[in-house]
Amino acid sequence: MSWELLSSSEVEVLRGEMPPTLLKPIRRENFRQGHARKTQILVLVVIVTNVLGNVSLSHGMHQVGRIVSASPLDYLRAFANPWTILGICVLVIWMLSDLALLSRADLSFVLPVTASAYVLVAIGGHFILHDHISWERWTGIALITLGAILAEETPDRTTNGRRERLP
Repeated sequence: MSWELLSSSEVEVLRGEMPPTLLKPIRRENFRQGHARKTQILVLVVIVTNVLGNVSLSHGMHQVGRIVSASPLDYLRAFANPWTILGICVLVIWMLSDLALLSRADLSFVLPVTASAYVLVAIGGHFILHDHISWERWTGIALITLGAILAEETPDRTTNGRRERLP
């Protein structure tokens, strides 16, 4: 049996503070399953926050109206809209979760898998914001969906990155 990570109880055994019979080894399979599960949760968070943030931001900016001037005051006026603020806050969460996901998985896995957010943004734009979507866009959305499904079937990590550290 191999010891992949040391828990606090394992450290106590090494120090001689606890008998080794109380330890349970951490198997490689359990570590991989936990890693895959956390990656799946992060993918879901990235997709949901991307969709909610962009739909909220678009809704707020439609309420603000067109900004065609170079004046920063016009752009600051957009921050007075609650939908714009909500969209920005949710997109900050998206960025942080995307950073966490990129630290766990390859870019070649993350971008295609999270591209399903583009599909959901388009659907949200159509049904929530009443955007018109042409058949050409629907075709593109279908292709993106197929690509996301194919990419999801591949391993999330093909490079040897640093091991995940547990607190």
